[in-house]
Amino acid sequence: MLHWTRREGTEGAPIAPDERLPWPQTMAMGVQHVVAMFGATVLAPRLMGFDANIAILMSGLGTLLFFVVTRGKVPSYLGSSFAFIAVVLAATGYAGSGPNPSLAVALGGIVACGVLYSAIGLVVMSAGTRWIERLMPPVVTGTVVAVIGLNLAAIPVKNMAPTAFDAWMQGLTFLVLALVAVWTRGMVQRLLILFGLFLATIAYAVLTNGLGLGTPVSLEAVAAAPWFGMPDFTAPVFSGPAILLIAPVALVLVAENLGHLKAVAAMTGRDMDPHMGRAFLGDGLATIMAGSTGGTGVTTYAENIGVMAATRVYSTAIFVVAALVAVVLGFSPKFGALIQAIPLAVMGGVSIVVFGLITVAGAKIWVDNRVDFSRPENLMTAAIPLVLGTGEFTLRFGDFALGGIGTATFGAILLHALLRGRADRATHHGGRAMP
Repeated sequence: MLHWTRREGTEGAPIAPDERLPWPQTMAMGVQHVVAMFGATVLAPRLMGFDANIAILMSGLGTLLFFVVTRGKVPSYLGSSFAFIAVVLAATGYAGSGPNPSLAVALGGIVACGVLYSAIGLVVMSAGTRWIERLMPPVVTGTVVAVIGLNLAAIPVKNMAPTAFDAWMQGLTFLVLALVAVWTRGMVQRLLILFGLFLATIAYAVLTNGLGLGTPVSLEAVAAAPWFGMPDFTAPVFSGPAILLIAPVALVLVAENLGHLKAVAAMTGRDMDPHMGRAFLGDGLATIMAGSTGGTGVTTYAENIGVMAATRVYSTAIFVVAALVAVVLGFSPKFGALIQAIPLAVMGGVSIVVFGLITVAGAKIWVDNRVDFSRPENLMTAAIPLVLGTGEFTLRFGDFALGGIGTATFGAILLHALLRGRADRATHHGGRAMP
């Protein structure tokens, strides 16, 4: 499980999951994945009133657990899931400022969600993947992956550019990343997120600290933060209403993880189906571990899949490195403060690139599986959920709210099941739909 075939940094050649670059390059790639996941992994707990340091720590430990359960076969990083935000807010009544006073109740629901998710993983390991693939074929999984990227797009576009100057800096940042991706080669190209982030931050500092055009970059919080600090762990409290609200998120995570696995399979050329059950189980166990200590529920991270798509490095070794770095960050407020010192607009520009790559990864699932959009059942299955997820279409059932990613996920599954059945009947009766 800890053995990878060493590959030198061949120009543009993909690095398979069971291969690795030389260790210095692998470590640099791991740090890049930490940067990619950091913003969203910290943002989600802040929106729910959770401790961000615990979220970072649990993302690292959860990724290591996932690596062990999947026997090092699936290149993925586990970070805070946005699918929990709406239901946690509904279950706790959190007002959005400071620590969540009902954190323990939310944690009980997250643990229950992890148990349900793990059970689904065990069923897939026992019964095989055919039933879940029939429930979620490429037209559905490709749609879910694309929806995730489009749904997350509102975060950098609406929330990470508060001024006109910041919007221009976002544009400069994603332009820098695009130029690094196209015009560089070798390790600079593979580390495009880190290099682009560094160059954009330097440009931002010159324009703000030097020319006074915006909010200056400040390292005061970095200097004041301690090198080591223990997170404030919290034990879960199990409440029936909270469990009923939060546990069903497991179905969203299944569809999300399935889409990610299909995206990884499309990028790597490796069949991930034999590892599907273990991937669900690993993600579920990591969610239980996070919820038991005060962390958010976790999921395989589309942000890091976007980085893999850009760098073509799929080695699972980089995720072991990234996980270990995240564990260090979880116990070190100073490192966390350093990452948070990166200007918001620069992180927003990077997020635009990464979320865009996630969206394209969903489209790639359609292309690689030759989804036929001349068939109306496929067209409707993809078209409607794309708008539901992008527009954050929300359905409410009493206190329960199903947000954009959830409505798009369940919508894609239900539409495909209903429309496929109609199409199958039409085919069976010589091309005419039954009345």
